[in-house]
Amino acid sequence: MFTDYTKIFIKAGDGGDGAITFRREKYVAAGGPDGGDGGKGGNIYFKVDKDKNTLVDFRYNKKYKAENGANGSGNHCNGKSGEDLYIKVPRGTVVKDAITGKVIADLSEEEQLELILKGGQGGKGNSHFATATRQVPNFAQAGEKVDEKEIILELKLLADVGLLGFPNVGKSTFLSVVTEAKPKIANYEFTTLQPNLGVVKPEYGESFVIADIPGIIEGASEGVGLGIQFLRHVERTRLLLHIIDVSGIAGRNPIDDFYAINKELKNYSEKLSNKKQIIVANKIDTMQDESLYNELENLAKEKGLEIFKISAVTGEGVNELINKVAEELKVLPKEDIIDIEERMVYTLKEKDEEYTIRKEKDDFVVEGKAIQRLMGRVNVEDNESLFYLYKCLKNMGVENKLKSMGVKEGDTVRLLDWHFEWYE
Repeated sequence: MFTDYTKIFIKAGDGGDGAITFRREKYVAAGGPDGGDGGKGGNIYFKVDKDKNTLVDFRYNKKYKAENGANGSGNHCNGKSGEDLYIKVPRGTVVKDAITGKVIADLSEEEQLELILKGGQGGKGNSHFATATRQVPNFAQAGEKVDEKEIILELKLLADVGLLGFPNVGKSTFLSVVTEAKPKIANYEFTTLQPNLGVVKPEYGESFVIADIPGIIEGASEGVGLGIQFLRHVERTRLLLHIIDVSGIAGRNPIDDFYAINKELKNYSEKLSNKKQIIVANKIDTMQDESLYNELENLAKEKGLEIFKISAVTGEGVNELINKVAEELKVLPKEDIIDIEERMVYTLKEKDEEYTIRKEKDDFVVEGKAIQRLMGRVNVEDNESLFYLYKCLKNMGVENKLKSMGVKEGDTVRLLDWHFEWYE
């Protein structure tokens, strides 16, 4: 089964919590805090696997989770870091954020390895919070918790040449003649239900990869028929061979077919519609009306495109076409269709200033990632811990913002699930 699109959920490991422990040994009258740090959560990496050629492995397994970091313990013992998770994908896989659609990574190189989601940092043990005035800190830092992310995996085949055309115009037959590929061939619509790849070894020039894309029909770019599933595979090609049936047997008009296919290319992608294209007039061995080819030839001249007459069945004109393709590929640059302005890696790192304050009835609600991290490291039952909390809120500017919003003594300030009474 060929699978080229799927959605999965990934979650890196959470960081382990720092420990709240104190040194307790015989003959040691006042042992200090000795809580160790929590271990770092495991990262999630995506790696290209040369033995994979579809995304079918992700059809049933939709969730992937790296190992959490272990909690710290006494005697300054740090927790073990979680194991990283390596997810193997076929070459040509594009990873996107499911919500924003932003490209996270383009795995188009052999053995390519990309960090996609970072694990949470381990929390600091209470030994880090001891000061000259706070000698018995009864709090530690919680490990960072990692949100689950939904991502899209798209497989875009890596081929030099793409075969375009309506169903049953002879694309699969052509591929079988010029390569050793064995696509399914029959005389009915939609014989090809999945892309087929083959390697062409021309008489002159280097070998190249050619892809037979399942037939595109009108409306494909809007989701009609099978073609929309495979238009993405044409994006990485450098040259398009537009195969058109000029036999007249099926009652098709070559001019209409040319415009219909190019309309779908343009609707799908402006860049795709501007790719180098060669018109291939196929089935000349059964051509019933020479005028069909003549009209197509005139159109090619008008558009500034080259046209070749071939018969994939008899082999007439095929060698000339292949040699021309080999010449074109020598000068056509290899390029990625995927534009990544900046490599994106999911991370928990945020500025401490990232929080919001809103008024809800008579309460002032302070929330955000920075507040979640702060409340995860304090013990609200401990006075020294509360003093540490107040100091952090003041340094973050929360106190000044609350005052500017009109907070007064006796008002309630909510930090997550905790309610505090404001006093001057």
